[in-house]
Amino acid sequence: MTIQINDNPSIPALPKLESKTTINVRYSLISPYANAHIFWDENEGELIYDIEEPILTDDDKKAFEKLEEAMLELINVNVVIEKTKDNMIEYIDKTAKLLIEELSLKVSDESYEKIFYYLYRDFVGVNETEPLLRDYYIEDIECNGVNTPVYVVHRVYRNVKTNLVFRDLDKLASFVEKLAQRAGKYVSYSEPLLDGTLPDGSRVNATYTIDVTSKGPTFTIRKFTKVPWTPTQLIALNTLSPEMMAYFWMLIQYKSNIFITGGTSSGKTTLLNALAFFIPPESRVVSIEDTRELNLPRENWVPAVARVAIGRGGVGEIDLFDLLKNSFRQNPDYVIVGEVRGKEAFVLFQGMASGHPSISTMHADSVSTLIKRLETPPIELSPTLVNTLDCVAIMTHAIVNKKETRRLREAVEIINAKEDGTAFVNTPFIWDAARDTFFYKKDSKVFEKISVRYGVPIVQLQQEFMRRAKLLFILYKKRIFSFDEVRKIVSEYYKNPEKVLGQFGVVG
Repeated sequence: MTIQINDNPSIPALPKLESKTTINVRYSLISPYANAHIFWDENEGELIYDIEEPILTDDDKKAFEKLEEAMLELINVNVVIEKTKDNMIEYIDKTAKLLIEELSLKVSDESYEKIFYYLYRDFVGVNETEPLLRDYYIEDIECNGVNTPVYVVHRVYRNVKTNLVFRDLDKLASFVEKLAQRAGKYVSYSEPLLDGTLPDGSRVNATYTIDVTSKGPTFTIRKFTKVPWTPTQLIALNTLSPEMMAYFWMLIQYKSNIFITGGTSSGKTTLLNALAFFIPPESRVVSIEDTRELNLPRENWVPAVARVAIGRGGVGEIDLFDLLKNSFRQNPDYVIVGEVRGKEAFVLFQGMASGHPSISTMHADSVSTLIKRLETPPIELSPTLVNTLDCVAIMTHAIVNKKETRRLREAVEIINAKEDGTAFVNTPFIWDAARDTFFYKKDSKVFEKISVRYGVPIVQLQQEFMRRAKLLFILYKKRIFSFDEVRKIVSEYYKNPEKVLGQFGVVG
């Protein structure tokens, strides 16, 4: 019997229903063994995300526990993880069958198939969370300790309680240890905080002891999106308008400096990934991050990730400051910093001032908050350096039609930042929350800067801006959302804009 496991089933289209009470959907996560069942629970009065897995009998559970214990002594987990999926399945299958024979376990073919799934899930995957990690629609997985349900942040249904509960303190601590191992990090009672990246790129933050978090060990996994959201997908989600996206396309082509700000999980990195589609294909990009979250649609790209110290004393530490200083020696056309938090801000703004176009994110809900963060410790930057910024894009959480979503609240152009922290700004784009509509005005101070720098008449820039807005709108209407298609169209536009405009019937 050959075991077949598909841990990458097709992504279903999920209904966006008016009332949560009518939601009842089921889709495959690890075929044919694990499914997601999302439904309204009348007793709980909320949505439930039910992980459906094979049900083991008492005898099956005893056999599984014996097999798992024996395999832990035999298997080199690191070797298993590095193999291809087919090889892993074959390796676990052979080892399990050998142990069943040696231990004289009575396991039927039907039981073995179910037990094999759990062996695969726990040895190759990340235990109970593996089905959740395989769900395309899940953004975050959140565990608040023992005897409390794990919650997920779902792309369509947002915060949802799952049926996964860690009941045993030692088992949860062991799971956090496994997350640390997979992230190439170490946790202990003396060093109980974990911040790292799993092999698939997902970001993990965890605590290890009950001294730090009273409910016991905790973890939060922010899933890494292997295929970033495209500009047209964000337009379809009404995160921003075609005009806004065309505006940023213009700014990026003409090497403007952009900061994307907003609160936690407001969509800053998602927007940053989408805007990277507009960087000219031949341009050299260097990105710098604490933990890997960016996934840029390009080949000429140097992704750099900070490294924490090895042991005590800071030996081997390479922080964002070191990486950023080094990046400017790599002759980048664009520098992207995942998030600015400390002394690296000074290097970034000096780089902008010396002609290195940069894009970055920061936690701030307005331009004034941004300036305050920059001028206070640990950054302590002169507010006048903010003048090197061309535009600040402010993302926000929003409740629209009783549904949680994300919107680009406004695009703000920096005209003049003064020493006292005040700034004169121009806001060409703004989101009207009451009507869930975007408004824009033609007066753009950044276009005026571009006109002076490059000698391009304002009228010509405005015409080109409108052509691109129309093109993006048509791509959205035609449902051209795929990563490769959008990247190809943008690349072709840089080479031959008339051909692309003609292909999609854009006039004007």
